[in-house]
Amino acid sequence: MKVMVTGGAGYIGSVTAKALESAGHTPIILDSLEIGPRVFVRDRIFYQGDIADRSLLRRIVDDHPDLGATIHMAARVVVPESVAEPYGYYDNNVARSLVLFDELTRLGKPRVLFSSSASLYAPTETFEVTEESPLAPQSPYARTKAMLESILIDLSAATELRTIILRYFNPIGSDPDLESGVYNADPTHVVPILARVALGQLPEFIITGTDYPTADGTGIRDYIHVWDLARAHVRAVEDFDRVLAELNATSTVINIGTGSGVTIGELVRTVERVSGAPIPTRTAPPRPGDAVGAYANVSKAERVLEWKAEHDLADGVASVLAWMRKRPEVLGYP
Repeated sequence: MKVMVTGGAGYIGSVTAKALESAGHTPIILDSLEIGPRVFVRDRIFYQGDIADRSLLRRIVDDHPDLGATIHMAARVVVPESVAEPYGYYDNNVARSLVLFDELTRLGKPRVLFSSSASLYAPTETFEVTEESPLAPQSPYARTKAMLESILIDLSAATELRTIILRYFNPIGSDPDLESGVYNADPTHVVPILARVALGQLPEFIITGTDYPTADGTGIRDYIHVWDLARAHVRAVEDFDRVLAELNATSTVINIGTGSGVTIGELVRTVERVSGAPIPTRTAPPRPGDAVGAYANVSKAERVLEWKAEHDLADGVASVLAWMRKRPEVLGYP
């Protein structure tokens, strides 16, 4: 099957493209390269441009009339940046995506697998969330994901568009061959930052928020290996029609995580254990848009996708450390 991956030059997009190839499919990459590095595209079929460029979308479908599905990953994703620059996030993530969905429907390519986020969920007493748990997005970034979910559900009910929405929890790690991973020169996500501390590239790790109602007062997350996340996309595109038919639905939402919650304090100790290096820490108030967090109830993914995570936290941390050692060779910077 040919599958268009918007944002396919990015971290998760490039790993998902490799997972598609490993399963015998052909990824077609659409990326503006405003954020993702060209090297991650490798030798895949590639179109450089904007997801809202209707003429480009028509050309892609003309070139590949057998296109089977679109995985929509193109988005801006940094929470503090979204607080500081909300217009850019609503324009890039929402307005342009709306054009993409409309044009795909017009072109008769209605299967859309959408990358959403666990940052939508409201805090719960147990921190475990199902797909039906209350939502309370705390940042412009999270609100763009909530808006797009609503848009896709409405469009799928009213048009030929069909949607599977995957709510990602916290991806970590690299692809198995260490060809792509986190690419930001100064990563903003917690595990790559911890890896840089463990490797001596940063002096300390700052724990933002220590008064949350968790076992140690730090935030809680569900860290999923990015290769497991990529495998979930493969399962979803392969079984797209079956999943919606079995659910008797035009759209559905599925949590993609490990089903286990880990506090930041526990994460720090895991990185120390896996790396063999001490992690100096200090505390600071929560950043704008931060939330206590949650972990996934993954029973729906196991039931309808016949998928579950195969890697644990230590595997993910080891993968991050290996990638951070390798990435100067791939990207030219530590």
